[in-house]
Formats: sequence, structure tokens, C-alpha cells
Amino acid sequence: MSQCPFANLLSLDTYQNGMPYEELARIRAQGSMMYMEDPENGVPYWAVVKRDALDFVSQNPDLFSSNLQGAFPMEVHESEKEIQAIMQENIIISMDPPKHMKYRKIVRDAFTPKAVNNMETWLRESARAIIDRVASKGECEFVEDIAAELPLMAILELLGVPQEDRKQFFEWTNIMAFADDPDLATSRDEANTVSFEVMGYAAELAAKQRANPTSQVVEALLNGEVDGQKVTEEMFAWMFILIMVGGNESTRTATAHGMRLLMEHPDQLQHLVDHPEDIADAVEEMLRYNTAFIAMRRTATQDIEWNGYNIKKGDKVVLHYHAVNHDEDVFGEDAMKFDIHRAKKMPTLRREMRAFGIGEHFCLGMNLARMELNIIFEELIPRIPNPKFAGDVTYMRSFFINTIKSMPITFDPVSA
Repeated sequence: MSQCPFANLLSLDTYQNGMPYEELARIRAQGSMMYMEDPENGVPYWAVVKRDALDFVSQNPDLFSSNLQGAFPMEVHESEKEIQAIMQENIIISMDPPKHMKYRKIVRDAFTPKAVNNMETWLRESARAIIDRVASKGECEFVEDIAAELPLMAILELLGVPQEDRKQFFEWTNIMAFADDPDLATSRDEANTVSFEVMGYAAELAAKQRANPTSQVVEALLNGEVDGQKVTEEMFAWMFILIMVGGNESTRTATAHGMRLLMEHPDQLQHLVDHPEDIADAVEEMLRYNTAFIAMRRTATQDIEWNGYNIKKGDKVVLHYHAVNHDEDVFGEDAMKFDIHRAKKMPTLRREMRAFGIGEHFCLGMNLARMELNIIFEELIPRIPNPKFAGDVTYMRSFFINTIKSMPITFDPVSA
């Protein structure tokens, strides 16, 4: 078992100043995975930090269950066990095959490339409106004013939620996703309370959508059947929460970190100003370099021997996507370097990275996320010139989602 000097990757303090790149590299140098103690949560775990191991675990759901202990890496308090059990039965990221794919099929048509392409005009108009609101000011709080806006607007549009409820959902999703951050939530109990408020909202939305359907996703869920059984109201509500939080927080995170990285590498930002045709390549490197989701959990269903690692039945296995996307065996000796030209040097970059996972649980919304990121950077780069940090970059207290809390910036004002 691992002892110090390695940091506990499931400690909230490990991420208080952003992603611990160097520490992850030190752990990665020890091998594909490492068995680590977790004195804070009391459950030791296998930290999967290289791509060969992540792919093996992700592509063998019969050996590594998403359902037995859920897909979230954190441990839950005894008082939350009942809620956890309900979640595991009702959200697709915590389902195992064949159940997982049966429920995934219900909503997947809304996230195909064709379906996403139908949103392009709306997304671009929305992105322009977002930039219009700040371009002439010469300053903004980038996360709340820009990064959080388009992903949340898009998810509300997909789910048939009125845009005027955007501020409420911004607050709700922050509390649910970052219950361990005292700036956002007083306790996990508050996050659970908010979850039930959102479920109540989802029930009202379902009634409205039955009477007047406007959302392909909601309609698919309301009419969906698995093995002859309708999707229950409870499952609809939990799926609503999953799509709302997952589709919103992940792309917001990628947008904020993408801008941070460009500001930290002004030569690369200037290249995109001069060559906007390279923004799509830059987005792929943003996704690789600062993956939104830090980790997901699996549980071994039996004793497993793989490449000299002996995993016991019931062991906790944590997939560290961020570490895997810096794997030197895949991305080369400069894997720790942010390089918007990497896709040109490595044409297989999109296929090689694991920002959206792999296997049965690869991200359903990846086509939408890529389109949102491309559009927002295409719109903001020419209209937010010479951006500079105007204060400290602060981070959410989380070992699950790698989110920037605040990032004030200044720039040369441009008339709308």
C-alpha cells in the first residue's frame, strides 16, 4: 500500500490551488495504478493514472461495476446511504450493463452530431449575446459572466426550461456539484435539499411538457420504455438532474480553463487571434490538458490480476482522467506542456485522449460540448482583446470536478 510521500488524490485539499500536475506526474511514474490509503474517507483505493489501466477498467464493466458503490469517487455519510441507493438505481452513470445501455438509448438521439448541428445557429447567436454584454466594459468575472452562460443556456434549451430560470439553476447546480465548498453550500444536507427542490421543478416541467412538448430530451424520457416499463417519475427527475449538472458544469469548466491556459500562454492566444481556423485544434488540447471531470469510481466485482496488479473483489478503483490525459506513454515527453498545435503533430489526439471517457460510459454530450467550446472561443477571442488576469484565480473545493470558482479579467473594451 502507498504511504506518504504521495498526496491523497481523494483529499479536497489536494486541489485547493488547482490541478496538482507535478504530483500526478510523480504518481504516474510509479506505474499504471497505485493502491493508496485514504485516511480522510477511510476507504483505500486503486488510483488509475495511466491510459492502459483506465481503458482496461472502463472497457470491462463486468469486472468493474459502476453500480455496486456508485460512480462518484467520494464516500457518503451513513445518513446519505438511502439517497445514494436511490441515485444508483436511477442515474445512468451508476448503471451497469445491460440496464445502462437500455436507458442511455432513450435520450441518445438528442445528442447525435445531426441533432447538435441543428442547434448551431442558436448557440452562435447566444454566444454573441453573451459577449455583447461584456465586450464594451473592459472587465468581467470570466466564470460567471462568460464561461457559465452558454453551457447553462444550452442545457436549459434542450430540457425545455425557460431561460429566465437560468440564475436559479446556476445556484442550484453549484450547490449540488460542490457541496464540500463552504462558499457555496453549508453542508451536504443543503445539497440534498436542493436536489429535492430540483426534482420538484422537474415534476412540474414534466407536466407542462406532457401538455405542450417542446423538448426532444424530455419527450424521449417521458415516453421512454425499458423492457415494457415506462420511465418512472423518480427516474425522470434524477435523469433531469444528471443532464442539468453534467451538461452545464463540465463545459463551463472546460471554457474557464481554456481561457486561463490561453492567458498563461499569450503567444498561443495571439496565434488564434491571427489564425482562428486553428481554434478547433486548440479546443482539443484544452480538453486534454484540463479535463473537466477529475475522477470516477468503479468497484471490482471479483479478484482480478492485470499486468502484475492484484485487485481484490470489492476494491475501490478510481479513474483519474486528468492524470491519464497527461500520460507520457501516449502523448510524448511533452505531455505536461499545453500546446494548441498538438493536434497537428498528433492527428489522432481526439481519439487518444480520454476527456470524455471510453467504453459504455463515454460522455453522451461530447458532440454538444465540442460545439459549444468551438463557438464560444470563436466569438470571444476577437472581441475580448489583450485579456489579463485582474485578481487571483480560485478553485472549487472538489476532487470530482476540476472547476474554477472565479477568474476576474480585464481586456481592451470593444464596442458591441
